[in-house]
Amino acid sequence: MHETKPTVQIVTTAMDALHTVRELNRQGYKQDNIFVLAHDSDQTKSLADATDTNNIGMAEEGVFTTMANVFRSRGDEIRAKLQSIGFTDSESERYEEELDRGRVLVITNVH
Repeated sequence: MHETKPTVQIVTTAMDALHTVRELNRQGYKQDNIFVLAHDSDQTKSLADATDTNNIGMAEEGVFTTMANVFRSRGDEIRAKLQSIGFTDSESERYEEELDRGRVLVITNVH
């Protein structure tokens, strides 16, 4: 079975994230396959609610990673979340650095 790697679009504002999600919907992506991620966990939840998309949670991470994230710094938690959906260590680090700069990730997992 061949699994496709998730794709990421890096945007700068919540409005950009909303427009990106709408465009992905027009392209045929289902809400279940779109994730938004910001550096701040409250902002991530707000964006997910506003765009009707998903958080990277237990279904994607697994129980162990989800529990371990309680004890991790936010940066470590973000990298673990990204790795749980298929990104390499170096890709996860690069995307976490984008989040550090205040950007937002819109991730599509499956088409």
